[in-house]
Amino acid sequence: MARVRTVRSLGVVGLVLAAAVTAGCSGSSSGPPAASHASSGSGSNARAGAAPAPTESNPPGDIPDNQAYVAFQPSGGAFTMKVPEGWARTGQGGTTVFTDKLNRVEIATATASSAPTVTSVGSEVVPRLRGQVPKFDGPKVSQVNRHAGSAVLLKYQGDSAADPVTGKVVRDAFERYAFYRQGHEVDLTLSGPVNADNVDPWRIVTDSFSWK
Repeated sequence: MARVRTVRSLGVVGLVLAAAVTAGCSGSSSGPPAASHASSGSGSNARAGAAPAPTESNPPGDIPDNQAYVAFQPSGGAFTMKVPEGWARTGQGGTTVFTDKLNRVEIATATASSAPTVTSVGSEVVPRLRGQVPKFDGPKVSQVNRHAGSAVLLKYQGDSAADPVTGKVVRDAFERYAFYRQGHEVDLTLSGPVNADNVDPWRIVTDSFSWK
């Protein structure tokens, strides 16, 4: 009887070991392929969703070389000049402003008893602008000649007004030309970002100024 119980015990142990080996083999063959498939799919979706970076055709503030210009003459017809075509126009009193993106042309007319000079612009205009233009800096006053004759040029830098949408503030370079004839003064102010290359466009505008 003792021998029969020993044989039965050995048989039961053998069956248990066989079942354990079978379960282990079947479990190890199903996991890794599924994990590998999921990883491959997520990488493909990430690459498909990536967008290329935008490309800028011009540096900020540069006026295109092919910019067209049109004649501008205020009511009363005291003078005429060229302004960039297609720019937005606003006006109030004796001041007319043309704007496009980061650039601005302001034309202000007034009566004056005498012609502006380098000294008068430095002692009167500079302090006024210092209180009006944020971070006003580097004023330089000089006498220059344009096709209309002599003018007083004031160059300076300052911060632009904050963009109403983005809140962005741009560091601007300003050129203010004061033209005068027979009691009439016209102050022509051109402005744009300090790094913009607008020498030629601003020369076109200022050289086009002519008294009527």
